[in-house]
Amino acid sequence: MVAWQARRKKKLTQNDADDISNRIVPTVDLAQALNDADLVIEAVPEDMNLKRKVYTEIDKVADSKMIYASNTSTLPITEMASLTQRPEKFVGVHFFNPPQLMQLVEVIPGANTNEDTIHTVTDFVTHVGKQPVLCRKDVAGFIVNRIFIPLVHEAVYCHEREHVPMTQIDSAVKFRLAFPMGIFELADYTGLDVIYKATMEMYARDKNVINPNPKIKQLVDEKKLGQKSGQGFYEYKGDTYQRIDLTKDQAAIYDPIKLLAVAANNAGWLISHDVCDVQDLEKALKLGMGLKAGLFTTVQKFGIGNIIQTLNNMQKNYGSFYKPDQYLLNYNTR
Repeated sequence: MVAWQARRKKKLTQNDADDISNRIVPTVDLAQALNDADLVIEAVPEDMNLKRKVYTEIDKVADSKMIYASNTSTLPITEMASLTQRPEKFVGVHFFNPPQLMQLVEVIPGANTNEDTIHTVTDFVTHVGKQPVLCRKDVAGFIVNRIFIPLVHEAVYCHEREHVPMTQIDSAVKFRLAFPMGIFELADYTGLDVIYKATMEMYARDKNVINPNPKIKQLVDEKKLGQKSGQGFYEYKGDTYQRIDLTKDQAAIYDPIKLLAVAANNAGWLISHDVCDVQDLEKALKLGMGLKAGLFTTVQKFGIGNIIQTLNNMQKNYGSFYKPDQYLLNYNTR
């Protein structure tokens, strides 16, 4: 499918597309497909019952040497590993979409994953030309989604609480926070159904990770899923991808410090809880979200004191979700 799409967009010649397709041998016989396999990567939809069925079937025919890897973006690795007879050989391997273009792959061990499995899968990711980032703990949202998904909800809160046009918020996110596009625009590109599903999975695992805004569910219920349905936060026309008209003039009007504060706070939580270090966090955000500047470089630009004050004010007005993480409170002493 990817080769066909690339050929249609004239990014591959017909010969190259045929060569790629000829290297793929489809089979519906699971035992045949897994015969002598060292690694299987499961990429079925994000439904735990479906995954339970898949792993039960795989367990019946898998060789003892085989590593199980799930391409999940939100589901708990430890829980999926428990569906198998080999939790020590189970790991998350989250390729970012579209995988033919995106370089980032999050590698997420479960509670019982052994070191050999982690090293083998990390080496595999590197061997196929991607850049692995280790998410040391099986936390809700892993690394990138723990930053991105809460930001979508926070952008809606900013829009509602401050009565600010979405294009002003998006322009500020793009030009002042160094994002590749606005957060509403990025949400529409990702798909609001995908964001809603991730939200529910993350919130079920950890109520402190996200502050769900009802607007997301409302848009999904109305089948306004973003670019792919013709309407989400914005309206779209035609089949080709459309960019929203965002400008530096609009960016100058709106201060995006509340969005930066929420992103920095979740990033601080990841670091203070040893999910990743600063370097891996920044690498993941650059490769997975396309940030053009380091998140904490932007924090320094806005001022850590201003970030903490903003979080304290939001905590006072809107609740404990905004309580500053200890990493931010200790930031100037590092």
